[in-house]
Amino acid sequence: MSTLQHWFNKAHAFPAYIATGTPDQQASWKRFDEHSRAAAPVSDAQRRLLASFTRRSPVLVLSGMWCGDCVHQCPLFEQLAECNREAIDLRFIDRDVAAELSERYMICGGRRVPTVLFLNEDFEFVSVLGDRSLTRYRAMAAKQLGASCPLPGAPVPSDEIAATRQDWLDELERVQLILRLSPKLRQRHGD
Repeated sequence: MSTLQHWFNKAHAFPAYIATGTPDQQASWKRFDEHSRAAAPVSDAQRRLLASFTRRSPVLVLSGMWCGDCVHQCPLFEQLAECNREAIDLRFIDRDVAAELSERYMICGGRRVPTVLFLNEDFEFVSVLGDRSLTRYRAMAAKQLGASCPLPGAPVPSDEIAATRQDWLDELERVQLILRLSPKLRQRHGD
């Protein structure tokens, strides 16, 4: 069984991961990244919070270039990581390339994507979240369980983008607090 560090080392930073897709996939990812930055940019308060993170946290995303949920969430992870690369070391790996890892972290009996693994500086497991944030699930439920049905490729409203990014930031903050309060890490870092 491969270690989490093994998979992290095989994974790609955001631009290199996007480059693994077909031209159409790359265009979809870039289009949503640009749209989300314009429609619902990272707020000053979010930037300040991210800048306050002091513990290094490798974050490994099991993803698929073909996945619509990945298109609508992974760029948001990158936008958060950009605010503090020292603390958030974000990498992406295709679910099928990392099939062994994907099998280990199935959600509701399936190899769902995106699945985000939050690690400590020793590449030990801290938390997992996926395949959608609470905001994404609420939006999907409103569309699929209600009276209306969404059209494929329909735009994502800016308030949903902002709330989804906040959901992921909340988990990043929770992980950072776990790391800051870890007796092992506090002893190591003298704080």
